[in-house]
Amino acid sequence: MSELLGVTIGITSDRRSGDMIATFERKGARVVHAPTMRIVPLTEDDQLLAETRDVIADPPDVVLVTTGIGLRGWVEAADAAGLAADLLATLGRAQVVARGPKATGVIRANGLRETWSAASEQTAEAVERLVAEGVAGRSIVVQLHGAADEHQLAPLLAAGARVRGVSVYRWLPPADPGAVDRLVDLVASRSLDAVTFTSAPGAVALLEKARTLGRRDDLVAAFGDGVVACAVGDVTAEPLRAEGVEPLIPDRWRLGALLRTLTAHLAAHPLADVATSHGRLVLRAQTALLDGEVLELAPGPRAVLRRLADAGGAVLSREDLLPTLPGAADVHAVEVTVGRLRSALPDAGLVRTVVKRGYRLDVAS
Repeated sequence: MSELLGVTIGITSDRRSGDMIATFERKGARVVHAPTMRIVPLTEDDQLLAETRDVIADPPDVVLVTTGIGLRGWVEAADAAGLAADLLATLGRAQVVARGPKATGVIRANGLRETWSAASEQTAEAVERLVAEGVAGRSIVVQLHGAADEHQLAPLLAAGARVRGVSVYRWLPPADPGAVDRLVDLVASRSLDAVTFTSAPGAVALLEKARTLGRRDDLVAAFGDGVVACAVGDVTAEPLRAEGVEPLIPDRWRLGALLRTLTAHLAAHPLADVATSHGRLVLRAQTALLDGEVLELAPGPRAVLRRLADAGGAVLSREDLLPTLPGAADVHAVEVTVGRLRSALPDAGLVRTVVKRGYRLDVAS
């Protein structure tokens, strides 16, 4: 399949990134992988084992399971320490609340049964439900995800509950900070067609990196015009929306749905799609395709071709094209860039010279 031929996609996730990369590349895309955070399981962490023993010794009335991977990791860590049977027995005597279907699936796989599951797959909904039921004087254990927002649990404390958190894994800085720097530059310069986000911490990390580099405004502007931000769900989208970025979100908050949704969107929405006398011209962030063949163009020639494509066959003067070449001193730079563009095309006639007026794309009549 080649629905994404010529497309360049940035991937910010660490966990399960291999599946995403393989899928996008199989569809013809190029992938820039720059994990903005690392997720580290705490299966042998002393703090996790201490928290587990505390839960067993002081059984909770309610257990809120926020992630399937978190509960699975917690049980595995308990098993390695010889505590799994006691932990599951303790959880089985409590009211178990799930944040969503994934958590529900792992709850049931461990022989437990949830009393309720949040339809929105958000911690806030589960907290709201518990507060509405009444939690004053009740002991609640929350299986935290890697970057739990403590403010989401504040209503439980305000309602009189005793709340304990159990962290099964945590987020750490990226293994390759330089890769994240380059990703910020690629987004800010609109050199990517899309960027995927599968966790709120990953989105926050990219935004913070852009702010540190002094490119926050450029990054946000690019996501609003040219670069598609694609988040796996509303929770992941929250940090982006807080910065004024409205991401593409699949109907079902799953990785497979994200892959399908983004593929369909990019296939249907290139930067430009023009019928020319030489075939269909499709422009992407880093490439152009003419009649299905990829044209390898340098940034300058590609920018000029994009501007001509946007004009739809109208004549553009050298002065009109000069702003597409940042740093160019005069219109001579435009002439040189047009020459380089023509030499890279299978047929130089795709870009026509209109004597004493400028240049135009040879669109189909």
